[in-house]
Amino acid sequence: MRFDRTAHTTRLLQLLMCAGVVLPVLLFAYAGWVNYRSLDQAATERVERNLDVIQEHTLKVFQTVERTISETNEVLRGLSDEQIRAEEPRLNARIKEIQAALPHVEAIWAFDKDGRPLLASTVLPVPQTLNNADRDYFKAQAAHDPGTYIGEVIAARIGAAQFFVVSRRRPLRDGQFDGVVAVTIPPASLRDFYARVAQSPTYSAALIRADGMFLARYPNPGGAVFRLQAGNRFEGAIAAQPEQGVYQTVSQIDGVERRIFYRKLPGYAVYVQAGFANPALWSEWWSLMVSHLFFGLPASALLVILSYLALRQTRNFMQETKRREMAETALKQAQRLEAVGQLTGGVAHDFNNLLMVVNGNVERLRRELQDPRHKRALDSIDKAARRGASLTRQLLTFSRQQTVTPTVIELRQRLPKLREMLQSSLRGDIAIVLDVPDGLWPVRVDPGELELAILNLGINARDAMPNGGALTLAARNTTLRNSPPSQEPSGEFVAISVRDTGTGIPPEILPKVFEPFFTTKEVGKGTGLGLSQVYGFAKQAGGTATITSEVDRGTEITIYLPRTRLSAEPDDAVPSDRRPSHGEGTILLVEDNAEVAEISKANLEQLGYNVLHAPNANFALDVVESSRAIDLVVSDIVMPGAMSGLDLARALRNMRPGLPVVLTTGYSTAVQSAMPEGFTLLTKPYDLKSLQAVIEDTLRQRGAKVLPVALRRQD
Repeated sequence: MRFDRTAHTTRLLQLLMCAGVVLPVLLFAYAGWVNYRSLDQAATERVERNLDVIQEHTLKVFQTVERTISETNEVLRGLSDEQIRAEEPRLNARIKEIQAALPHVEAIWAFDKDGRPLLASTVLPVPQTLNNADRDYFKAQAAHDPGTYIGEVIAARIGAAQFFVVSRRRPLRDGQFDGVVAVTIPPASLRDFYARVAQSPTYSAALIRADGMFLARYPNPGGAVFRLQAGNRFEGAIAAQPEQGVYQTVSQIDGVERRIFYRKLPGYAVYVQAGFANPALWSEWWSLMVSHLFFGLPASALLVILSYLALRQTRNFMQETKRREMAETALKQAQRLEAVGQLTGGVAHDFNNLLMVVNGNVERLRRELQDPRHKRALDSIDKAARRGASLTRQLLTFSRQQTVTPTVIELRQRLPKLREMLQSSLRGDIAIVLDVPDGLWPVRVDPGELELAILNLGINARDAMPNGGALTLAARNTTLRNSPPSQEPSGEFVAISVRDTGTGIPPEILPKVFEPFFTTKEVGKGTGLGLSQVYGFAKQAGGTATITSEVDRGTEITIYLPRTRLSAEPDDAVPSDRRPSHGEGTILLVEDNAEVAEISKANLEQLGYNVLHAPNANFALDVVESSRAIDLVVSDIVMPGAMSGLDLARALRNMRPGLPVVLTTGYSTAVQSAMPEGFTLLTKPYDLKSLQAVIEDTLRQRGAKVLPVALRRQD
């Protein structure tokens, strides 16, 4: 009931907080929409007024220019080119009077049919070397009679002025082309008027030809001449609406986005434009909305903050309750795993010592008992002892306390060999599919632990497919990215997955499968340590393991092993069985367990060595100090007293640097320190061949003399 009331209160607070956010946002959005429409409408109305003024003024300018051309033609009517040149001073004074009354006109020119000047209002006499037959306004009139032609903006050949030219043909004689009368207009005269109309760069005004050439424009950066590039929005707009219209574009001149209104100037092939900059409109809108925010935001924020604080307090209460429940569950789980780890660590040493005694006596009895019945009994004892050693190893692997010998290996070469191992362990009705691509990264793991993990996964898959199926062994390179507070590893990994087509695992059981001793198999068909070994192996290697499963569709377990930058070591050839040999010298055996000491001593003597026994590390130091005849020390790591076997090895290294030491253990946290320090390690339980191999290799590496001879077989 308490949680129901809390959840109800949480929902109400959430609704209140949402209302405190949504309602002001909706009101603000509505106000923003209304304000934008109002500003947009005001800007549009102003642009249209500007366009009216610009159109009217520009039309008057062109009409005035046309009257000027007509008056000039009247002045020149009936005069031949020779007469005009002869009377140039009088005619210059006449057209100069005409120009003086026109503030927008810069000059009036008359050209003959070849493009040579006959008369000019600003130059007396006109230069006879000048020829404007290549100008667009002249070529347009020479080709045919276009009427009044408005040319593009050009630079003067006399002086540095820029202007565009309005031209018409001179009066015709017999219908033949007889020259051109041209009036030059500086763009600045129109641009200044457009600037007074627009009042600010937010609003633009322009006079433009249909081909995109600007005759005058405000604003006009640097006073340069501009022509729109082909395919511009203006060309598309006048193609659709040739008389008037509106379009939106990003200016090719200054990069400002504008909405442009345009109209065709009646009677002329040019357009007037007026527009406004969209960014300025948005800026004005935002300034207006900020004032609304200034008053409305504090009240809305206060309501939201109060609702949020109340909601957070309620959520914190619920999360704290849930966190405590999860912590209690995790603590119980951790305590179970810790108990297994402590049990494993405490029992492993003694249990392996017991297995040492069993294995040692089995080997001894094999040499003495030849009856087949006795041999079968010894085989059964040996098999049970090996099974016990395997169980202990799996427990140690899960708790990450197993002694490992990591080696850099290439999975591209190793996994196909594991397939052969799986094939011999599975039934004939299970197909094995191998998917191992080239380019797999190398990994550094214990090869034996890897084989055991793959074998455990294969056996589980076999039991999950009682009617046969397919087992896929695959590997791939991958990268894991887990952010804190996740405890899972991150980085580059090689993912090895084993996928079956079996019965699958129910969702409620899936979180428990990696726990030790948890099994869904019938009694006597599983120990529950297979997947725990897989998980422990992956964790000890610096990676992790995951599982996915669907009932009746199969299970996939993936082991993630960290990539190593070291080079892989070549696979050693399968060693041949080492034959028992006879050694020379004296070995000091340091072992606190009397039964293990007896077995180890017998094995060493069997190999031909003289053996001295010390029950602890202090006694061993006294023996070494008093005798120089000791060639090698074999010591257990875990021993009672203040000094362990590793401490003894370090002390002997200082006392007699050349004295080799072999350390033995069934379990010890000191193992990982012993290996980097260069001490040889022998894992319990070990047999006679393992003991012989380690001793001979250690003596050989230290330069000691070993004289192996054939050991006589005892019948």
